[in-house]
Amino acid sequence: MARVLVVRAHPFDSSVSRSMKVLDAFLEEYKAVNPYDRIKDMNLYEVAIPEIDRDLLTAWKELSKGVLFDQLTSRQQEKVTLFNHYTDDFLAMDKIIIANPLWNMHVPGRLKTWIDTITVAGQTFRYTESGAVGMVPDKKLLHIQANGGIFDGRDPASQYIKSIFRFLGVEEISQLFVEGMDTYPDRADEIVAEAIEKAKQLAKTF
Repeated sequence: MARVLVVRAHPFDSSVSRSMKVLDAFLEEYKAVNPYDRIKDMNLYEVAIPEIDRDLLTAWKELSKGVLFDQLTSRQQEKVTLFNHYTDDFLAMDKIIIANPLWNMHVPGRLKTWIDTITVAGQTFRYTESGAVGMVPDKKLLHIQANGGIFDGRDPASQYIKSIFRFLGVEEISQLFVEGMDTYPDRADEIVAEAIEKAKQLAKTF
C-alpha cells in the first residue's frame, strides 16, 4: 500500500482546467488499479502555504543559534509550524503527483511556494564536500502539465520540476504533457482526449 500525494496547482477544477481534467482521468484509473493506496489530494489554492519571508528567515536564524521555539514570536511559530507540516507531509509519501498549467513560461507561484517547503537542507537534501546530495531517492514523481503551445518538455517550467526533484534525489520521474491547444484550437478537444488516454495507460504502471 503506497502513500500518494496529489498536488493540484490550479485554481479551477476539471470543468475548466485541462491539466486538472487529465489529472482526474489519471486518478480514476489509478484508484481502480490500486484500491488500497492512501491518497491525499491537495489543491494549493485552497490551503495556506507560508512563503519564505522575513519571519521565517529570522526564525530559522534564531533557532540555529539555540533559541527555543517558544521564544519565537507567535507569527514566527505559526509560520515555522506550517512550513514544517508540508515538509513532514512530503517525507511521509511514496509517490507524488503534480498537475499544473504553464503560466508565462513557468509554474504557478503557489507551486513554487510549496516546492520551497519540501526543499529543505538536512531533510530532503544535504551538503557534502562534493556537492549537494538528494535524500529522498525512493520516491516517485508524476508531473502533468498543460501548455497552450508545444514545447516537448523543453519549457522552463517542466525543466524546473524535473531538476528540483532530481536535486532531491528522485530518480523515477514521469512527465505527461497536454499541449498545443492554443496552437491548434480546432484540435483542442482531440489533444485533451489523447492526453487522457495516455494518463489512463500511465496510471496502470505508476
